[in-house]
Amino acid sequence: MAAVLRTRITQLLGIDHPILGGGLMWLSDARYVAALVNAGCMGFITPRSYASEADFRDALALCAELTHGKPFGVNLTLSHRPEANAMVPRWMDAALAQGVRIFETAGHAPAELIAALHRANAIVVHKASSIRHALSAERAGADAIALVGMEEGGHPGTNELPTMLMGALAQGQFSVPVVLGGGIGRGRQLAAALAQGLDGVLIGSRFLVCEEIRTHPRYKEHLLTCDEHSTVRLLQSLGSTWRVLRNETARQVQAIEQAGARDHAAFGDLISGTTTRDRCYAQGDWQQGMASLGPSIAFARRIEPLQAIVDGLVAEAVQAIAALRAITATDALDAMNSMEQKR
Repeated sequence: MAAVLRTRITQLLGIDHPILGGGLMWLSDARYVAALVNAGCMGFITPRSYASEADFRDALALCAELTHGKPFGVNLTLSHRPEANAMVPRWMDAALAQGVRIFETAGHAPAELIAALHRANAIVVHKASSIRHALSAERAGADAIALVGMEEGGHPGTNELPTMLMGALAQGQFSVPVVLGGGIGRGRQLAAALAQGLDGVLIGSRFLVCEEIRTHPRYKEHLLTCDEHSTVRLLQSLGSTWRVLRNETARQVQAIEQAGARDHAAFGDLISGTTTRDRCYAQGDWQQGMASLGPSIAFARRIEPLQAIVDGLVAEAVQAIAALRAITATDALDAMNSMEQKR
């Protein structure tokens, strides 16, 4: 679909549509990110998903080939545990060497990372789950903000505020472009974000049923049966809130947490990401693993190419905006006629 919704984020990133695909652990690989880019959006490869730096470099090269020179992004998520960030500088250098100049950052204390990326003339979109942290990232130099509400699948932080309220609160507080994420899966929601004065949306869960996502068919088929009640937020008591698919693993984790566990070790392999990767995503056993998922999965009706999903989102957003303009025009005309009659 042609570029019909131009905002500051489309101008900043050089994309057709104001839609970003969030970095999905284990799933934001070269083929999926390339599909996002070729559909006119922006996507971010997640280096933490790769077993080695060599595998990550191969993914960068493949994505560059599949996008035919169009820019794509890389996600650099910082952990609150310093030892877990040892590879971040190497991933950054590998991406920069491949020519990547768009990065999604997230996590703890990003100022140093943002500064390093700016020294390489890169663009930084920082994802935050609170206004306070987002403003801090803007002061640190972030070129754009992805603000996520409590509906976000995966790790929405300790935020208890819904997405649309976060968007309304953000209005007027930022000078850089802001996109809104968490529970977004319809074009009408994109239109609503733009109506609030924001610059676009961040989407993750809605895209999980696209053909380009490399998960087992049984898992995708199960996602098509999910509704808005099919996810649950866990591990809030540990300060590691995680919104995931309601399944057997989630029920076990919830029981352990409600019994008073206050240490990650108490959950063992239940919360291991590799369990989700190997059992759920690779083998299709959707009852196993903590599968990050948000309630926007309720909007998924079929498995189809990513391009088709994006086209549908944009078309619906355009229709919603046109309807809003028609209402505004009618109201304005009525108001003018009323004023004329009173004269």
